[in-house]
Amino acid sequence: MSWTVGISGRVAKQIRRLPEPVRAIARQLVHEIETSGPVRQGWPHYGKITGRPGCHHCHIRRGRPTYVAVWKEAGEAQEVEVTYVGTHEGADYGRLC
Repeated sequence: MSWTVGISGRVAKQIRRLPEPVRAIARQLVHEIETSGPVRQGWPHYGKITGRPGCHHCHIRRGRPTYVAVWKEAGEAQEVEVTYVGTHEGADYGRLC
């Protein structure tokens, strides 16, 4: 079962600004979402965002700074939109979903 993952121009720009090791992890996460769907139980601090149906997040690298990714299910079809990839400090989960 294959999922379609959308990445906006803004998010692509965020990803380009990340250190290369973090970019590689973000690409791995997107690939896993494409092949297995938006629920990614094996990722650190994965969780659904409370009060935001269909919104998910996880840490893609711990330490200082901690990097996170936020994505949401888009519509009835098997589509997912990545809404944020960056530092934990810059993530306003309520605004991102």
